[in-house]
Amino acid sequence: MRLYTSPTSPFVRKVLVLIREAGIGGIGTEEVAGTPVAPGSLPVDLNPLGKIPALVLDDGRALYDSRVITRYLDSHAGAGLYPGGEALWDTLALEAMADGMMEAAVLMVYESRIRPEERRHEPWVEAQWTKVARALDAAETRWQAHLKGPLDMGQVALAVALGYLDFRHAARDWRKGRPALAAWEAAVAQRPALKATVPQG
Repeated sequence: MRLYTSPTSPFVRKVLVLIREAGIGGIGTEEVAGTPVAPGSLPVDLNPLGKIPALVLDDGRALYDSRVITRYLDSHAGAGLYPGGEALWDTLALEAMADGMMEAAVLMVYESRIRPEERRHEPWVEAQWTKVARALDAAETRWQAHLKGPLDMGQVALAVALGYLDFRHAARDWRKGRPALAAWEAAVAQRPALKATVPQG
């Protein structure tokens, strides 16, 4: 298998964390770079959406969207980060919320780095942050019981999302007013798989 990656993508990091948590070996990596307006070396031949991560299986098929890749790898390795039964739905819902946080945070970066300054729309940026803030508040209140349970892919995705906020939006101080979430993040961030994949660049 071969995984197309970027050192700054939170979606790639989510897959890399799962690979380490599950102890999966034998996956090669290829670093690519590009943006929605300049695809560069992004694997558009494998993923027509031009997004990463993309995972090429041994039979040549390509999987894309980080949630599809993590679900496949978890099943392939029997890692159990997606639980069975009714518990699965909470895991998937938390993962979806965390992925939405990452998507909004990435769009904020694109607005400042890709769009010409005279065409940037600050209310749109703030609307993206509002999505993130609502999700953070939900994690602080409604998700605490889940976060105290066994590690699952929802927790991994949330930890990666919070790490991305530190990486790209530290000035917004997501920890302020969210002591329970901040304490959880401080503890989970010590896991070797998360420490080894801290974004660089």
